[in-house]
Amino acid sequence: MNIHGKVFKYPDNVDTDVIIPARYLNTSDAAELAAHCMEDIDSEFVKNVKKGDVMVAGWNFGCGSSREHAPLVIKTCGTGCVIAKSFARIFYRNAINIGLPILECAEAAEEISAGDEIKVDFDTGEITDVTTGKSYKAQPFPPFIQNIIKCGGLLASLKEAQTNE
Repeated sequence: MNIHGKVFKYPDNVDTDVIIPARYLNTSDAAELAAHCMEDIDSEFVKNVKKGDVMVAGWNFGCGSSREHAPLVIKTCGTGCVIAKSFARIFYRNAINIGLPILECAEAAEEISAGDEIKVDFDTGEITDVTTGKSYKAQPFPPFIQNIIKCGGLLASLKEAQTNE
């Protein structure tokens, strides 16, 4: 699986309340929630993000509460991947569970700039900054986790496995 998109860059410690402010959690409609993704840190994000674009962030992305809404809104607004120096543990697991591709790569997160065009190959972990020509190597997920993400999340992968039995 590959993606190709523009970078939106964020700092260290972006918490789940920044990703989706709690004041909007009175709905379970993913599209309605996604309309508010990142609005307190980047009010233009939802207006400018296109399918396949990439969030690049610093350390501890997704810290804060354990709400699964955070990776869900990132995925729902079309973001193809999040690359960070590190992820909060519960965000990391929630992202996999809902099928949001994420990669940890400190060097890429440090050097890639907002607005750069990048390509990501999830099978190899190769991140290429098309703008600068530089490549980075993240540790790809093992095949069973890649399958969860390709299926759109844990539940979808389990349903597919049952169908194929």
